[in-house]
Amino acid sequence: MVDSLGVAVVGFGWMGRVHTQAYARVPHHFPRLGLRPRLVSVAEEVPGRAEEAAAQFGFASTTRDWREVARDPRVQAVSITAPNFLHREIGVAMAEAGKHIWIEKPVGLSTADAQAVAGAVAGAGVQGAVGFNYRNAPAVEAARELISSGAIGTVTHVRLRLFSDYAAHPESALTWRYEKQRGGSGVLGDLASHGADLARFLLGDIASLTADTAVFIPERARPTAATAGHTRATGGELGPVENEDYVNCLLRFASGARGVLEACRVSVGEQNNYGFEVHGTEGAVFWDFRRMNEMGVSRGTTYQDQPVSTVYVGPGDGEYGAFQPGAANAMGYDDLKVIEAHRFLRSIAEGRPQGATLADAVHGAAVLEAMVRSAESGAWVSVG
Repeated sequence: MVDSLGVAVVGFGWMGRVHTQAYARVPHHFPRLGLRPRLVSVAEEVPGRAEEAAAQFGFASTTRDWREVARDPRVQAVSITAPNFLHREIGVAMAEAGKHIWIEKPVGLSTADAQAVAGAVAGAGVQGAVGFNYRNAPAVEAARELISSGAIGTVTHVRLRLFSDYAAHPESALTWRYEKQRGGSGVLGDLASHGADLARFLLGDIASLTADTAVFIPERARPTAATAGHTRATGGELGPVENEDYVNCLLRFASGARGVLEACRVSVGEQNNYGFEVHGTEGAVFWDFRRMNEMGVSRGTTYQDQPVSTVYVGPGDGEYGAFQPGAANAMGYDDLKVIEAHRFLRSIAEGRPQGATLADAVHGAAVLEAMVRSAESGAWVSVG
């Protein structure tokens, strides 16, 4: 017997849409899951947007006030895809109302925000999942197993890159993302948060780091109407960009491994260039998000001139088998969010965490705050 679970989405920009589509697809890819999500409510303050979502996806009700979702007895689980500055308030309120929460990273503006949401989830005895989607790629999970098995020897160093051009146009609107009060950090929260999570997911805790940040487009035009995603604006009043466009960070892991994490949101010519290279004493593993379903793997005892093979993931890797029947068939970004939705729902069904949790968000936030402290002081700083 399959139980129905009432779900709501708070914030219906692009990510709210991705969450909604993931809920709709979960039964198709994971038919044996004991819960079936039912779209109960969507909350969005932009006039008309919630109604459009309901008409397209079939939400039973709409509201412009997320507090109505917290009070709604039909809602048992909530996706929180609102702007960063609202994460703490909404996350704590939903958990205290007894709702399970699936919340997008970076879970607020600070480590304290992430800790507050994590504490509310633990205190209420509900489940909490966080949107660190890149760790869900079957190739990333296969790389983690390869590393932990010792197949490439002892890890010596890693390079993580997250380059994109979504904010490269000088006419990109000065939305909340560029303000410290509402967006918090810039590329740290948007992209480096994923890099910090991947680093820890693959290699364990980061012990210390040193970082440098920069703002390359110091002013943008304020939007004159509601925005979604990374829209452009012309003619509006210019305002300052308050958070970083770029970060470069050296890492020292608790294991003794070293690393480099670099992220930029204004990289002209780069579209979603995310990936990593992990090197060990006997080999290496490489992954590029743009070729999400394959890895470069080098292992053996040749050491010098040791070849690299392209390995395609298949049904035995991660959740690949829920989407494709054989290796080298493509998966995409939205599939990673379906995996994330499935793990969130499974955690509710089984009463124990599956996938990325609020504890992972707290660890990630501590890494980001260490980057900020280091960039301000110019020194190596400890994480946590």
